[in-house]
Amino acid sequence: MGPTAELAVIGGSGLYALLDGATEHEVDTPYGPPSGAITIAEVGGRRVAFLPRHGRDHRYPPHRIPYRANLWALRSLGVRQVLAPCAVGGLRPELGPGTFVVPDQLIDRTRGRVQTYYDRGAVHVPFADPYCPVGRRTLLDAAAGRNVPAVDGGTVVVVEGPRFSTRAESRWFAAFGGTVVNMTGHPEAVLARELALCYTSIALVTDLDAGVEAGETVTQEEVFRVFAENTDRLRGVLLDAVATLPAERDCPCAHALDGITLPFPLP
Repeated sequence: MGPTAELAVIGGSGLYALLDGATEHEVDTPYGPPSGAITIAEVGGRRVAFLPRHGRDHRYPPHRIPYRANLWALRSLGVRQVLAPCAVGGLRPELGPGTFVVPDQLIDRTRGRVQTYYDRGAVHVPFADPYCPVGRRTLLDAAAGRNVPAVDGGTVVVVEGPRFSTRAESRWFAAFGGTVVNMTGHPEAVLARELALCYTSIALVTDLDAGVEAGETVTQEEVFRVFAENTDRLRGVLLDAVATLPAERDCPCAHALDGITLPFPLP
């Protein structure tokens, strides 16, 4: 019997030290290899997998991440719950660098990304609420327990990248209801739903997006710096959430595929 895990964290390279005493595993999928080797360790009595979203050496830009392989690989290991920290830009003046947001909605503004496993057959998966309600509550409680303020709810606008937004785009995203902007939240979230996985994001604001305040601009250096400064806080919240997330799934995510005839078996 191969390696198994019940819960996963998909994160950036700054979170690679999340799991102590982890073992590393190469996993192949029908969609090619995932972003990198998957490490598995025990946290709070649970088997947890960690997958570096961009690869350990950050080799994959947002539009080239093998999203289908990543989610498929995790499910094939037994994972049914996914926590997905990410860096975002704030679209509102009060959401400055260092703010945490646990979003409840998503707007897809990507293009050209493969965003489904189901290229044949009538498979229409509900996606009205992209994030797991139980996972969201668990992350919010974990943040509160560590005195880490976290905004409850918000809409992530996911753009293609790898460039940052123009000022006009930034103002446009805010005008139609965006809270934060990001490059990796889609199709990651919808692919998780298509595999009936629980998927929950916690977003760290690293900058105010270009159109929020006059004169502001976004640089890669600033994004990486703010993320690094807040990695310890984020790691603590994630570890607490991993330990307290209910093992028995009592949420709509687990039933996303009920009544649907799939064109192929899931792992």
